[in-house]
Amino acid sequence: MTLSSFNVCITLALLFIISSVPFANADDSDFEQPIRIDAKTTFADGVKKMTVLKDGVVIRQGSLQILADEVRVDAALGEGNEVFIALGKPARYSQTIQDGSLVEAKANEIRYTVVDKKIQLVGSAQLKQNTSEVNGQTIIFDMQNEQFTALGGSAEQGRVSAVFQTKKSTAKAIDSDNSNKVEDKP
Repeated sequence: MTLSSFNVCITLALLFIISSVPFANADDSDFEQPIRIDAKTTFADGVKKMTVLKDGVVIRQGSLQILADEVRVDAALGEGNEVFIALGKPARYSQTIQDGSLVEAKANEIRYTVVDKKIQLVGSAQLKQNTSEVNGQTIIFDMQNEQFTALGGSAEQGRVSAVFQTKKSTAKAIDSDNSNKVEDKP
């Protein structure tokens, strides 16, 4: 078995394990909410159906939130089919899902496709929920179907990494956090 085919086998095994992680789906009511965007500056091109927002951009749709330095909104496919391309160092995404837990992500680029209810994280991508975490060059998170795909990139060392906390390691982390807290005294 060559090193290349061994890497493919390891990658496939890792993807199988990662895909079985219970990343829960977003609250459907979020997607029924209007999308609100705040920024310091905005430029819109009605002919190209493109809007560019800059400086401290915040996108909100229900509990879904994306923070970025710049956001490009491509509305060429019509209302309800917009694509939001958030750029930052990093851009950040968060959303409370149906079970009440928080999903958080960050990447150099976050592409939110409204009609598909998907986010694509590109460049130093990270997706976290509860104590589970996955890192890669690109992560595609399907919020509606509770699925994600992580890719390591085309470089020889392009890899996907995942962290799954066991009950024991989670309890140790909580105990460690509690012992490091400073109590306020009157």
